[in-house]
Parts: sequence; structure tokens; C-alpha cells
Amino acid sequence: MVLLCVLGSGRFSLAAASLTRAARAVHDTRRVSPRPLLPAGVASQSSVLNNGRRTAFRPPVGPGAASPPRPGPVLRGQPGRRFHTSAPARALPAPLVWLLLKPLQKLAAMILGRSIRKWWVALPVDRRQLLREWVRRRRWRLAAGSGVAMVIAALLLLTHLDESPVTGRTRLLVFSREKYMELAALTSEAYMEEFAELLVAVTDPRHQVVERLVQHLAQRNQDIPEVSEVTWSVHVVQSPNVNAFVLPNGKVFIFTGMLEAVADVHQLTFVLGHEMAHAVLGHSAEQASLSHVVDLLSLVLLTAIWAACPRDSLALLGQWVQDKLSQLMFSRPFSRKLENEADLVGLQLAAKACADVRAGPVFWQQMEIRDQLTGDPTFPEWLSTHPSHKNRFTQLDRVMPQALELRDSCACPALPATDPRAVFSKSVAALLETSKHRGGGGGGGGGGLEGARQPHLPRGPASLPAALLARTALPSPSNVDRAMKEPVSLGALESAEVETSQPS
Repeated sequence: MVLLCVLGSGRFSLAAASLTRAARAVHDTRRVSPRPLLPAGVASQSSVLNNGRRTAFRPPVGPGAASPPRPGPVLRGQPGRRFHTSAPARALPAPLVWLLLKPLQKLAAMILGRSIRKWWVALPVDRRQLLREWVRRRRWRLAAGSGVAMVIAALLLLTHLDESPVTGRTRLLVFSREKYMELAALTSEAYMEEFAELLVAVTDPRHQVVERLVQHLAQRNQDIPEVSEVTWSVHVVQSPNVNAFVLPNGKVFIFTGMLEAVADVHQLTFVLGHEMAHAVLGHSAEQASLSHVVDLLSLVLLTAIWAACPRDSLALLGQWVQDKLSQLMFSRPFSRKLENEADLVGLQLAAKACADVRAGPVFWQQMEIRDQLTGDPTFPEWLSTHPSHKNRFTQLDRVMPQALELRDSCACPALPATDPRAVFSKSVAALLETSKHRGGGGGGGGGGLEGARQPHLPRGPASLPAALLARTALPSPSNVDRAMKEPVSLGALESAEVETSQPS
């Protein structure tokens, strides 16, 4: 007891001494720190004494009046000398930090689960029985604790709900749009370095056409804040890949293979509208948010797998099954949902830009036939991150009346009576019929598209038969506006069928 009293008194003495030193330091600082300089005739920076009363200081007003200098950090004992402060270091964006820590989280869960399994195996039988009894007696308390944890997690998720800009859909956003803008800046720098030698010059007509279309889309959709607040820039990459993407900060990357795959400026407008819709709706942040939540919840299951499986090989197999099920049940269906939403919003953006929105479904029909002609492997939709081409043009056909009505409400010129969807269907039917006759006359080809692919249809890395893409050449930059006001006639498709039947 005496020892405790001595220790307690010692601690109290140390604390009292610390407080005394702190008070002296504050007193010395107040006494030594100089007062900031003030204009002549002013006794204090913030107030002066007027007959014993404190009156707030008001600086003189006038063209020749000098404003008092702003106070800054001052070195003690050295009046007028300020501290030298370095620029604050920028923290990494939260999504990038999560991407870096994601493998470490899985590794930690694996190590924890394996450690629990090794600890359980090493326990004697009687200790295992005691632990089982302890859990059984406290099962209701453990269940209540789990329920409270689930409620807290649900409340945290509810606090991160957000509303989609255009569609008004309620969504989960763990990462804010501002954080993803920072990540997009880093990503765009990486892409610029990767494509540095493949970028098409800004004076190239292809770059100028895409630039005009992007700016036209942005100008016609200024009523959307997510469009007007972004500076859109275009980068055309020389590559046969049929691809295009837009970063959240407005950097548009489109490959020349995509320019060869579209039939006219209206299809290109729809494709650009689709990619811009991803950036406008913040799909990258939304998809990363869902993936983050799913990964955090899956860590519990991953730990349980490594703790329950008797061998590491079975645990690895269980982890692989868990990853595949997570992709099939959450990641891929959600990605297909976002793609469908981008199709619909992109169609709206193109309609407000006065494009012929009927060319949107035709583009996906062309892509479906292109995959058949080039022999690209096709997978069931439930295994893909994108909807099938058939489902995409079916969905666009279903909402086409609303898109045409929106286009008419934007004071756009009238569309021609010829529907490109009907012309395309008629051209495909005529092409199939011609290929069937040519294949049957050759004596070894089984009719249809597959039998006529090699001997009768021209082959190219990213091009369709001439009958299906009679207008692959995009208009010149000076004619983009005229092309948007006067839609390209697709009647030339029928006249090109004869050329397609000739061997290339």
C-alpha cells in the first residue's frame, strides 16, 4: 500500500511539473512574441481604447489608404521573420488506396483463417469441448451482437446513398465523384504515356470529326451539370481495336477501329453519347463502390473458408469458387445493368444533339453480324460484363418512340421517311439470299452466312461487307454540322449488294 501511495504521488508530481512547465512556456510565448505592425496612430490591430472603452478598429477607406499588413507566423525573439512552410503533400485518392490494399486484405484474411484452423487443430479435445459449451451457452448474446453489427453496417450503407444525375436512380456511392476525379487525372496521364506514339494528330480529319461531335454533344446537353462542368478533350488512338472509353474528367479516347466500324456520323454520335453517359452518370465510382462493399463482406467468408477447410488446397479451391460466384452474382450483372443504362442515357444525349437516333440499334446489329463474320467467340450473356448485341438493340428499339419525341422537342430538323433499321434488315436479308445462292452454286458450301464467309465475303480486321457499310467514310470536319442536320441516306446499301456477291 505504501508503495502504491509513493507511485501515485510520484505520478502526480510528474503531472504537476509538466503542467507547470507548459504554463511557463505559454507565459513566455505571450511575453516574448511581438505584436504585429499597425499603421501609424493605431494602438492595437483589432481594437483601441476610447475613454476607457474598447472600440473595434476600422481601417481608413480611400484610394490612398494603405491596408494593414496581415499577421503571419512569427519566430519568437525575431520580429518580422516568418516561418518557412512547405507545400502540403497530396494524399492518394481513396479508390487508388483501396486498389492497392485490396490484395493485402485478401492475404490477411487467408492468413487469419489459416491461423485459426492451425490453432483449433492444436487444441486438446477437452478444450475444444469447453469452447463448444461456451459458445452454446452464449449463443443468444453472440446472435444479438451479430445483429447489432449488421444494423450498424446497414446504417453506414444508408448514409452513402446517392441519386443518379440523369435517371434519378438511388445508388450506393462509397467513393465520391471528387475522389474519382483525382484518380481519373492519374489514369489519363498513364494512358497518355501508353498511347504517346499512337495518338492521331489533331490536324487529322478523323480527330477533327470526333472533336466536333464531342463538342456538339456537350453543347447540346449543357442543361446537365455533369456535362457543363467538365472540359471535354478528344484523343484518337491508331489501333484496330473496336473500342472507345471516356474518363470521369472528360478525356475521350477512341480507337480508329471504332471509326471503321461505324457506318455514318449518327452511329458515331450514339457511340460517343454512350461513352460520355458513363462519365456523366459516374459509373466508374458506382461500380468501384459496389466492388468495395462486396469485397469487404467477402473477407468474412474468405476467412471462414480458410478456417474450415482441412487443407490449403481445398481452401484455394473454395476461394476460387467464391470469386467466381461473386462475379456471377454481383459484379457482372451490375456491369450489364450499367451498360444498359449508358445505352439509354447515351441515346438521350444523341437525341438532344439532333442525331438520327434510329442508327443506334443498327450499330448493334452491325456489331452482331461483324462478330459472326470475323469468327470472334461469343459467350452467354450471363458470363459477360456486357449485354448481348441482340438485347441491346432490342432495348433501344423499345425506347425509340421516347427518344424520337425528345428529339422533336429540341427543335431538331425532321428525319427522312426512310428508316435505317428497315433498310438494314432488308439489306441483310438480300445479302443472305445472295450468299445462299452463291454457296449452293459452288457445290460444297452449305448455304447461309457461315458457308459463304470465306469464298464470297471480303475479310478485314474491323470491317463489314460493303453492302452493310456502304457509308464507312465519315464526313469531313466542315460537313459535320450539315451531316447532323441532313441525315445520311442509307439507300445506297441496296445498290451495293451486287458488289458484295463478287469475290474479293
